[in-house]
Amino acid sequence: MIPELSISEASVRRGGRVLFEGVSLSLRPGEACALTGPNGSGKTSLLRAVAGLVRLEAGEIGFGKVEPAEARAEALHFVGHQDGLKPARTVREELDFWTLWSGGTDAAAREAADAFDLVRLLDLEVRRLSAGQRRRLALSRLTSAPRALWLLDEPLSPLDSVWRARLGEMMGAHLAGGGMILAAVHDPLPIAAKGLELAA
Repeated sequence: MIPELSISEASVRRGGRVLFEGVSLSLRPGEACALTGPNGSGKTSLLRAVAGLVRLEAGEIGFGKVEPAEARAEALHFVGHQDGLKPARTVREELDFWTLWSGGTDAAAREAADAFDLVRLLDLEVRRLSAGQRRRLALSRLTSAPRALWLLDEPLSPLDSVWRARLGEMMGAHLAGGGMILAAVHDPLPIAAKGLELAA
């Protein structure tokens, strides 16, 4: 379990322009933060920087006394706006792949399939799923291989109202267990969260 996420005076440059600069944030176990701002303000880039996929122009990102490489490999999930699913795989194959890749178990994968109402879809190819079903499949790795920090890019899209509420319950349970959430959103999160707005 990582004791905190700290972002200090972070700046990111992409394509020759600065997306944001001087951004600071601290998250501790049990806390969530909604990352807001117009399109192009750098919300996704900040999530990717925390995940180690984008280099900072300036500033630092830390995880308490845990080394960043260890934290990123073992203690966080990043679910991007694009679901990152292979269309030709079945739901079962995709769920099993992400679960085992993230250090989960077969039993946990089956529990996640039940929690996200994927059991009846397990033998379908991913390309045959609706957008909402694909999103639920992508999010299922959060519970099939539990990790302390969830980095979520537009997690509520394209879920319907029922699944937005259920995801809110799962987020609440994650926080109650000492987890942390940093989510880029346009719609309000269904949980109590601090806010961080990035300007265009």
